[in-house]
Amino acid sequence: MNKFMNEDFLLETVTAKKLFGIASQQPIFDYHCHLSPKEIYENKPFQDIAQLWLGGDHYKWRVMRGCGVDEKYITGDGSGYEKFKAWAETIPCCIGNPLYHWTHLELQRFFGIDTPLSPKTADEIWNVANAKIAEGGFTPREIIKGCNVAVLCTTDDPADSLKYHKLLAQDRSFGVRVLPAFRPDKALGIEAPGFSGYIRELAKTAGMEIGNYEQLKVALSRRVAFFAELGCVASDHSLPYVPYCAAGAAEIDFIFQKVLSGSTLNATDAEKYKTSLLTHLCEEYTKHHIAMELHIGALRNNNTEMYRKLGPDTGYDSMDDKRIAEPLSRLLDSLERKGILPKTILFSFHPKDNYVLASMAGNFQSGEAAGKIQFGPAWWMNDHIDGMTRQITDLANLGVLGKFIGMVTDSRSFLSYPRHEYFRRILCRFIGNLVESGQYPDDMDALSEIVRSICFENARNYFGI
Repeated sequence: MNKFMNEDFLLETVTAKKLFGIASQQPIFDYHCHLSPKEIYENKPFQDIAQLWLGGDHYKWRVMRGCGVDEKYITGDGSGYEKFKAWAETIPCCIGNPLYHWTHLELQRFFGIDTPLSPKTADEIWNVANAKIAEGGFTPREIIKGCNVAVLCTTDDPADSLKYHKLLAQDRSFGVRVLPAFRPDKALGIEAPGFSGYIRELAKTAGMEIGNYEQLKVALSRRVAFFAELGCVASDHSLPYVPYCAAGAAEIDFIFQKVLSGSTLNATDAEKYKTSLLTHLCEEYTKHHIAMELHIGALRNNNTEMYRKLGPDTGYDSMDDKRIAEPLSRLLDSLERKGILPKTILFSFHPKDNYVLASMAGNFQSGEAAGKIQFGPAWWMNDHIDGMTRQITDLANLGVLGKFIGMVTDSRSFLSYPRHEYFRRILCRFIGNLVESGQYPDDMDALSEIVRSICFENARNYFGI
């Protein structure tokens, strides 16, 4: 029996152990996360492990609800100690869930605690972790630097002033590059109740009137250029489905002004608008060398009552099962024909779509960049052992694993960087098993280069950093 989560955790072969020795030394390029640039800039220390660990982490909130924990001890007014105790009562039930592994990787890497968390050990771990926090070293910047992060891309709305990105760019004391990523979901969400109010907000930030569709395009072009000036290399789109329904400029303007006047749209008109605006944005991304991330297939805010109480991103999203192959093909092909298909990363939320996305990527590769169209890493509810292994396997079967740009945290938690270690262990296990089963030669020079590339170098080259 192996010792619980020891230094060889998930590394089943001699080759895997050797390769992880290389992988573990590589910097992190976290090209998709939800960390707050304001918190990074202000760099305030955390008060205790509950604030650091449980605040904003809807992964944990979701399983706590599954264990019957009262909302008071999740997002409510329970004390930090009470919330920590509730998490300690939850975690032993999470056998097989990646949260069990992430929790203990974080306890080990940040606090030197090897003891499994449970109701019996909760007080001991609470005291040891908080004493460690009190000693210092737990500000956002110290945590990020301690995890060997070289670059991270946050998630930012076009109407954001990017105030804290500007301040971080001017601060030479922090060696990590914190870059904005352009997330225009609200501009694309013409069917959303607050769309007209958002357009007014965007107009104010862009410093211009937005009374028609052409003005909207100009405003967004200005914002893309502004983001690019601050180092933006990635855009980020959440697509519950892939839109593709072409229409002329006059029709799109009519649709846009119809919504501004207070009318509602049918689904077809909304899809026409999304297709047109996404096409315009891709032209801007291509001009400014910005890669496009498409996160496809999340069915969001399923619990209306809890959405009313807590808002979005609080643990009430799940997988959708809409068809994506044909509209995605038509969208990418239309961009390719216009010469405006940017580097694109396709994230699959539903694993049923892995082969669709991995095979679709092969249709639009070019000499412009190695792996120009990426089948992105296991995302959200897939970032566990089976999901990561499946994504790596599917990419290897259908594409070029050696040009893969690696893992992201997709997280709001500053303690989430051991997820990159988790991915690297799974990657090395996969490659090690291929070598030791005779499916790939035992050439450590070649294998080391593959591992270094997937862990960091491919992303650095892909995003041009």
